[in-house]
Amino acid sequence: MRAARLIKMVLLLQSRPAMTAAELAGELEVSERTVTRDAQALSEAGVPVYAERGRAGGYRLVGGYRTRLTGLARGEAEALFLSGVPGALREMGLQDAASAARLKVSAALLPSLRDAYRTAAQRFHLDAPNWFAEPETPELLPAVADAMWDDRRITARYRRAEREVERELEPYGLVLKAGVWYLCARVAGDGAFRVYRIDRFTAVAADEERFTRDERFDLPSFWEERAEQFARSILRAEVVVRLSGDGVRRLPYAVGPRSAREALAAAGAPDGDGWVTVTLPVESEEVAHTQLTGLGPEVEVLAPEGLRERFARDAARLAGLYRP
Repeated sequence: MRAARLIKMVLLLQSRPAMTAAELAGELEVSERTVTRDAQALSEAGVPVYAERGRAGGYRLVGGYRTRLTGLARGEAEALFLSGVPGALREMGLQDAASAARLKVSAALLPSLRDAYRTAAQRFHLDAPNWFAEPETPELLPAVADAMWDDRRITARYRRAEREVERELEPYGLVLKAGVWYLCARVAGDGAFRVYRIDRFTAVAADEERFTRDERFDLPSFWEERAEQFARSILRAEVVVRLSGDGVRRLPYAVGPRSAREALAAAGAPDGDGWVTVTLPVESEEVAHTQLTGLGPEVEVLAPEGLRERFARDAARLAGLYRP
């Protein structure tokens, strides 16, 4: 632990002209007294760390000293490619590897380029969760991530409806979708690739045995295909509605861009009032009621009759509430 901290301290000083004890303490997550002891240890080991006293003082490396400890370990290199998603790195337990990788890259750059990470971080940030949602990090995510990076099989218990099942899985990749973590894995034995929500795992144990990856597997393509299959699979009902021009414009925000685009493409020409009749695939009448309510008077439900009656009751209640 201390050796890694000393290396990190050298890399920090190598990447900047000078740093105060408080700055180093903040970066290393230790006390200023520990920084003083570490600086002395480095000096005794032959690393020319110079301490400048006074208000503007701090620590710096003397004489353009450069360490050769800049080679990236595999884990650090992999984490570096994820450095644009700091929240995901933290949840997978990779923030230390990413920090070390950035320091090593920074130490290898020209002085004029060493602030590249900081300037980039101020210009781009990925906020994955949906609005008005409080995402929770699944407790077993780090264990799953460790096994995935190391290509080790896992034995996992998984909640399915009211029961738990046990599976031997080969973890191929993790996906963070709208604040929810998913594992794309191959089931040991039958070779089928499936998707699992990490927060539904109740137990995970990594095997010593490593599996051989199928090099043809492409995570982005696999996820895109499965996500589309899922989106279509839940649309088990249909409703027929009339939409005003404003309703047509607002439909994608109510039912989703893809469903709205496909339904409108199959619709006929507007009627004499400028309204369009559209057949919409929906998850259920209950869900359709929630989605279409947001369109207010810009939509008229034609079928099924039960849903139309529901909207009629809603309209009557609203008329009662707003009667002069």
